[in-house]
Amino acid sequence: MRVGWKRLLLLSLVAAITVLLIVSPSSAQCAMCRAALAGSNNAFFIRNFNIGVLVLLVPPVTMFCSIFVVLKRYHREDQESDSEAEEKEEP
Repeated sequence: MRVGWKRLLLLSLVAAITVLLIVSPSSAQCAMCRAALAGSNNAFFIRNFNIGVLVLLVPPVTMFCSIFVVLKRYHREDQESDSEAEEKEEP
């Protein structure tokens, strides 16, 4: 079972790196933000705006991942307690 998780983690990591390398830097913007910045000639402002959009993405992703990890641990502990209860009932 451990090998499956390691393989899944490695596959997810490779997929994330591939997506990050392929996606253009402006993809973090919505269509309205991109249109508003299209008229600006200040590259420094546009770069900082893109970084700001990505920074605002960090808290929701962190919360989602935290909830996922907590639920996964709870589910694993619940399965272990169920299997222990079944082992005690068998004899």
